[in-house]
Amino acid sequence: MITTTYQEIEDAFNKIDHLNDQELELLCEKHTLNQPELLEYILSASVEYKNEQLEGLLVYYFCLLMEIRINKSPLELKIDEETIVTFEDNFLNIINEYFESEKIELLEEYTDQGELVKFMIIEISTPDEDGSKLDEETAIQLFISSIAMIKLLF
Repeated sequence: MITTTYQEIEDAFNKIDHLNDQELELLCEKHTLNQPELLEYILSASVEYKNEQLEGLLVYYFCLLMEIRINKSPLELKIDEETIVTFEDNFLNIINEYFESEKIELLEEYTDQGELVKFMIIEISTPDEDGSKLDEETAIQLFISSIAMIKLLF
């Protein structure tokens, strides 16, 4: 188990936030080459939910989580379709249980990444610097997808 600290999250967040468009694109390409099936799986959520806004958010948080994971220790395994299929049933059960109980501890325990779970809750619920906030539907979709990424990567 690789536990992530708040400082590690902040470091990766600050790094990505200070990249220009070209640097961010290169970083995204690097992470996509490392985990193409994971990104494809995550991006399928925007198609499934029919939410174009979600796609850009998913790419951003994919890069952020990949950066955190790679900075902690090299990610030697490829997340493949078999891993995803095996993961999905239990994941959907946990997500349903979470939305029924609203106990954040359930997700913290499931992912073994309490700080990342808390970070994503803050991210989806806090307005941006310009005051804009995600609509509730997009926030929930992003949260579900990010919890999936966290569980698969860590």
